Amino acid sequence: MSGDDHSLRLDKGKQRATAPEPDERAPLLGGPSLRVLNDEEHTHHSRRRLWSKLCAVFVVSFLLCTVLFLSLLVYSYRARAEHLTPEDVINRGLYVAGPDRVDVLNITAEEGIWVRVDGRIGVDAGLLMDVRRDEEEDGFFDEVKKGLGRWGIRRLRTVTVDSMTAEILSQYGQPILLATVTTAPVELPLTVDRPRDLSWLTNISIPILIQPTRNGSALLDFARHSWRDGFANIRAAVNHVQVHGGGLTDNGWRSRLRLDRPNVCVNVRKKIPELPGLPSPGEDFPPAEDLVTLKTFSVSSTNESLRLDALATFVNPVPPNIHFAAPELPFIISLLNESIALPVASIHTNPFNLTHPNITLSLFGSVLPLPSTVTPVLSSFLSRYLSGQSNPVQIASLLLSDLSVDTFFPAPHPKPQILRDVTIRDMKIMPSGPGGNAIAASGTVFARAVLPKGMDVSLSVNRVWPDVLVYDGEVPDVREDGELPEGAFAHIKPEDWLLSESHEEAPGEEGAVFAVTARIEDVPLEVLPGREKEFSHFVSKVIWGPSGALAGVQGVAAVAVKVHGLPFSNGTEQDSEMELTDLPFRGRVRIGKKGL
Repeated sequence: MSGDDHSLRLDKGKQRATAPEPDERAPLLGGPSLRVLNDEEHTHHSRRRLWSKLCAVFVVSFLLCTVLFLSLLVYSYRARAEHLTPEDVINRGLYVAGPDRVDVLNITAEEGIWVRVDGRIGVDAGLLMDVRRDEEEDGFFDEVKKGLGRWGIRRLRTVTVDSMTAEILSQYGQPILLATVTTAPVELPLTVDRPRDLSWLTNISIPILIQPTRNGSALLDFARHSWRDGFANIRAAVNHVQVHGGGLTDNGWRSRLRLDRPNVCVNVRKKIPELPGLPSPGEDFPPAEDLVTLKTFSVSSTNESLRLDALATFVNPVPPNIHFAAPELPFIISLLNESIALPVASIHTNPFNLTHPNITLSLFGSVLPLPSTVTPVLSSFLSRYLSGQSNPVQIASLLLSDLSVDTFFPAPHPKPQILRDVTIRDMKIMPSGPGGNAIAASGTVFARAVLPKGMDVSLSVNRVWPDVLVYDGEVPDVREDGELPEGAFAHIKPEDWLLSESHEEAPGEEGAVFAVTARIEDVPLEVLPGREKEFSHFVSKVIWGPSGALAGVQGVAAVAVKVHGLPFSNGTEQDSEMELTDLPFRGRVRIGKKGL
């Protein structure tokens, strides 16, 4: 190997390899370097595509899981809502305060009673749906789940119960229909964090149609049983209940949330609160006559009937925060004759509001056209009233058929004295009968009939029938029942009615006043057993006294009167007379020598 060759080898080993000189046949880009760059770029893009796919898969999976979770959550809450019973809602979630005001809008016999009730209402949806916070018991998942539930309730805000009709049944013994109640649609606001007070409740005003049962005795029996029990036990039956989300005018997504329930029945047991003026619940409910006081009562004659006016007060047990406005209310007053009601008067109340502690009620009306068959019952009523005794009556509502209350019409106080200034004018005592063994009396009976205050009627006293005890001197103030009174020596009682005449006198401080006279002719004067000595002593005073002798008279009388304006639909003139019995009287008569 030559030296040149040796230097070439050394240079080859030490020098950097150089690319051959390019010529016109060389490519513009080098082949091996381009492939390396393309591979690296391809790898980078592949990794990015894979990452994107992985992210997409993760996001989709996460969204699917979230949707599935929310769907399960929504389903669970929907299932919880659908499985809520009406008892759950009423007893655990529904809060009602009031009513604060009740206005009677209209009352008709055909339709019923329309009232508007104002109150406050709310639904504790947080409790019903079990989404209220419990920091001691809730874990992370529970907190998330409940938080979403609370968010959903807040978004929903309100639910609406559509118009519905409920039958209210008594739960004492066999279920008995008490009333049918129809309500307008009502919005129920929802809350999730109910405070301890009632500040969260929302004011509502809702019209309600009440159609009471025609079985009035069922209503009264229910009221008495409830008061005695201290609780009101009822059952509400509704054919169909429909609830939707949102308010009455909401047409958005909330209104699409609906819940339908057919044949809903709810048993309700409510404690009766203490009411002012009434005995405590758990005791017997007082009779109506203990709650009502008749302040004034007047009767006046008109051309075709008798006008009736009265002013009564009755205990108001309604709390002061409740307003009640009642329109004119019609009633029928009936007299009771052996439990048979005989209608005699039509009465209306003036519109009234609640006042405390008592409600004052103004009443007006007139006597109904009466059949003659009612005359004995009406006569008995008037006789008892004028004798200071109460009378059984029945008060029935014209608007609520078969709803009636049996009570007593109170007697006037003090007890009225109808017959006054009784005397026998020109009285004569003379022998009569075969052999002159009997004694007869003749004369003219005179009395003033003074009606109780408020009875300003025009009448005619057509007949009288006195039953008289005659005393030697004034009638004593004290008389022992069942025994012959001291000083009485004779008894006078005609065998039949005496025709009489009457005329009206100027009224005094009481009712109408009438002067009555009746002629007695040869009416037997019966000397009382064992009182012959007293009779002889009286006759001696008549004969030897300078001005005769003073005799006291005491007894009872029956009078037959025709009341002008009292309408009778049939019968004779005498059939329309009222026979008033057992009217007490006392008076005096002076008998001179000419009277023997």
